[in-house]
This record gives sequence, structure tokens and C-alpha cells, in this order.
Amino acid sequence: MITAGRAAGRWVREHPGHVVDLFVYVVVLNLAIEYVPSVISEGFTLSLLTAVLLKLALEVVIAVKGRIVARFHAATTRGGKVVAGLTLWAVAAGSKFVVLELVDLVFGDAVSLGGFFSVTLLVLVLLASRAAVRRLLDYDLETDHGDPLAASRPR
Repeated sequence: MITAGRAAGRWVREHPGHVVDLFVYVVVLNLAIEYVPSVISEGFTLSLLTAVLLKLALEVVIAVKGRIVARFHAATTRGGKVVAGLTLWAVAAGSKFVVLELVDLVFGDAVSLGGFFSVTLLVLVLLASRAAVRRLLDYDLETDHGDPLAASRPR
């Protein structure tokens, strides 16, 4: 029988990109808490849990946007492209409100990501930081099968 600890350890080894992303999100979120007055967390544990929530929410948003972009490219008519483009815009803007509501629903007044503009800036910085760290670590961005520590090993 596999214990929960062993299963979690195996999952971490099989999905290092998600672990790296979570570390990046924790750092960026805590920097935002320190330097952006409207971003508030009552403690490190709450900021860690908020980073996990952001990671999950952003993964869903990225997947949805990917499907919409695929539909945009597959559209053969101007109307189809317009509908896909408007849908992409609605998801891009609406996802920020979803993130704000999720954080409020899960953490209440203990965590605040500010308003629409501060959460938009936070999401952009999170995604840019994630991409930069993955590139820095020579991680395969297309799959979760890359080696995030390959760049640090002697060749």
C-alpha cells in the first residue's frame, strides 16, 4: 500500500515544473505583499495557500485560453475569428474577477489581492516570473517532462 507521503513525493518527482512554479508564486506573492499596499496576507502560511490557489486557478485559465486560441486558429470565417477573439478577451478579463472572488471566498478578509488592476499586474508578474525561471533552469516549457535542474548540472 502506498502512503500519502510516498504518493506526494512521487508526484513531486514526476511534476517538478509545478513545484518550481509554486516556489516562484510564493516569492512573487510575498514581494507583492511587502511592496504593494493593497495586497495583504495575515501570515506566511496564508500566502503559501494563496500561492497554491493562484497556481490552480491560473493553470485552469491557461488551459481555457489555449482552447480558445486553438478555436481562433481553426476558425475559417471572419465571424468565427471575431467570436473567438471576443471570448478570449472575456476570459482574460473575467479570470481576474474569478481570482479575486476565489481568494475572498476561500480566505475572506485574511487575504486581499487588491482590486482588478493590482491582481492583473500580479498575474502578469507571476506568469512572466514563472517563464523566466523555467528558462533559467532550462526547463521544457511545452511539457512537464523537462529537467528543471538540468542547467545546474555539469555537462
